[in-house]
Amino acid sequence: MKNFRTEAFIISVGIVLFGFIVKSAIDDFIEKERVVSVKGLAETDVPADLVVWPLVYKEAGNDPAEMYETITRKNAIIVNFLKANGITESEISVSPPSVYDKQADRYNDDRSIYRYKATSVITVTSKQVDAVRAMMQQQAELMKQGIAIVGDEYQYRVSYEFTALNDIKPSMIEEATKNARNTAEKFAKDSDSRLGKIRNANQGTFTITDSDANTPYIKHVRVVTTVVYYLEN
Repeated sequence: MKNFRTEAFIISVGIVLFGFIVKSAIDDFIEKERVVSVKGLAETDVPADLVVWPLVYKEAGNDPAEMYETITRKNAIIVNFLKANGITESEISVSPPSVYDKQADRYNDDRSIYRYKATSVITVTSKQVDAVRAMMQQQAELMKQGIAIVGDEYQYRVSYEFTALNDIKPSMIEEATKNARNTAEKFAKDSDSRLGKIRNANQGTFTITDSDANTPYIKHVRVVTTVVYYLEN
């Protein structure tokens, strides 16, 4: 009988200890799962470092050979104009002219006296953004030589790009993460907690847009990071 009571006592103590360990583990797990998720924003404006400038003009006529000679001559004038202003050969691309034959179009309703219409495109792709922008203001020089550059067609609009994103990524991520931490620290303070380690983080996606409609050569770079922190008592 005495042995039975001893064994029962030992079992009871074991059950109590086991319960205490389990409770402690659960409390520890719950404590670790107290988290706060915050977002951090970083933004900056940067100048575009690449410009694509299509110079487009049109020709009309009835003699393909004569039109070809005219286009060849005008292309040479444009290329010389570009080179005289510092654009290199490698930055210039001359596309074959696109020719429309009115008589070959059965649905044509064009009453023009000319049978053929040609569109010629010379494209400048350059990192000399400021130099190219200056040349855009000098297009009148081409008009003096009989070349009217078309500037109102959507598919031939000037485009600006920012290609050095990798150079500014680290500092922007650092700033966004710092802003996220500041927000998390305020939340922890307001909830009578202390901020713990990072549980996980998501860098977010970088976006590059025009700063505004009037300055497409200035780019606005933005990133939002999401960081989850543990909260401690």
